[in-house]
Amino acid sequence: MAERRAHILGTGRHLPARVVTNADIAARVATTDEWIKKHLGIVERRFAADDEQTSDLAAQAARRALAAARTEAGELQAVIVALGNGDVSSPATACYVQEKIGASGAVAFDVRAACAGFTVALDLAKDMIESGAKERVLVIGADIASRTKVDWRDRTTPAIFADGAGAAVVGPSPSRERGFLSARLCSDGRGKDVVVMRGGGSLSPFSAETLARGEQFVQMDGKGVWEWATRELPAVIRAALGAAGLTVADVDLLLTHQASLRLLQAVMAELGLGEDKVHTTIERYGNTLSASLPITLDEAVERGKVRPGSVVVLAAIGAGMTWGAHVLRW
Repeated sequence: MAERRAHILGTGRHLPARVVTNADIAARVATTDEWIKKHLGIVERRFAADDEQTSDLAAQAARRALAAARTEAGELQAVIVALGNGDVSSPATACYVQEKIGASGAVAFDVRAACAGFTVALDLAKDMIESGAKERVLVIGADIASRTKVDWRDRTTPAIFADGAGAAVVGPSPSRERGFLSARLCSDGRGKDVVVMRGGGSLSPFSAETLARGEQFVQMDGKGVWEWATRELPAVIRAALGAAGLTVADVDLLLTHQASLRLLQAVMAELGLGEDKVHTTIERYGNTLSASLPITLDEAVERGKVRPGSVVVLAAIGAGMTWGAHVLRW
């Protein structure tokens, strides 16, 4: 079988209808609109309704990606959902999504790599296609952080995290000149405590004491996140570009996990990229965790920032620490 290249055939996103402003956050915790804008770059975000589940957001994004890719759900051979918390602890939320979209012929499973989850899932899909094992793979990043990660006793997490879903259909590229050119994924367990949800695992099973300590929510070392991200993201982006025989000067568009605007600006400065070479969504959607990268990709496609022949870099970093980058020629 001739070597083939995988490509993203279509993208989609879904954001809940409920808009939550900085004023809404400030009404509940000790923060201000000015502080949130200055330190995070967020103006508003979306929170899911009480009757919306992670699989609902994921299924909506999936349908739009399938339509964009001109692919029927029945053609899918795998459904991979990257998330932090799903509808239930078990089984996989991907099984819920598979049923909702009618992808009965697809294997369905979840990937948990925090904010880098979509990047890890995308790499699995790429390898499935390029190995010839699959023809169509649906990759989704989805989370409802407002109900599962936000501790309203803390002034930071309610301002940062938000809800949403983004999806991509991966299949064989119609041309060897287009599609994934390279990828680099990394993990370093020495950073395992930088961002952590301790409660609910074998280390700290749920109890009245763990719930009182807020161990069911995200606990984050902001300084640690900054140090890891500003060091590792530029390095892995350069490494992925180098593997493709390219440099930062060849990049038409950089799309990253939307952690905070200041962090994104620091990465841009380190790489020497101007605002015309990036697209951000954190101002309007907040940090939607594993969903942020596919949401940002879909919006960039919709707005015409991703054009045929463009060199596009997708990069993310998340808890673990885990990070990575993909280089594509669109």
